[in-house]
Amino acid sequence: MKRKAKPVGINHVAIEVGDIQEAIDFYRRFLDFEVASQSEKAAFVYFGDQFINFSAGRNRDPDQKRHFGIAVDDKPLAIERLEELGIELLDGPFTDFRDPWGNRIELTTYTDIQFTKADHVLEGMGLSHLEKTPRAIAELAKKGMAPRR
Repeated sequence: MKRKAKPVGINHVAIEVGDIQEAIDFYRRFLDFEVASQSEKAAFVYFGDQFINFSAGRNRDPDQKRHFGIAVDDKPLAIERLEELGIELLDGPFTDFRDPWGNRIELTTYTDIQFTKADHVLEGMGLSHLEKTPRAIAELAKKGMAPRR
């Protein structure tokens, strides 16, 4: 069998929005992030070492199952802010919602999932206090990837 490249992770996700500034304003109402660059056609919104690329020009029906997840430090706080905006959470076992352009987003709590930022990245984001739950560590341990602390 030929050798293949191993995926390391997802560097970014690109989503289509109707208006770049409106998208930045919407997401800033419930998330604290840095805008690395912005034009009328695109913006690059960083979450530490990863980013979302907002691209102007949404012209499709709302997402049904297609989605991506955003891991946050305080999921109840993010939900509270979304509710203040009048955003309805979608039915189902997860905390999903649609943004004003129909992009389906799932909120998850960083400490409860396998996804792990390097310690120096968490520190740079001011989140070095976050620690994985025993369940998340057990999931990582099953794969031989539990943190060494």
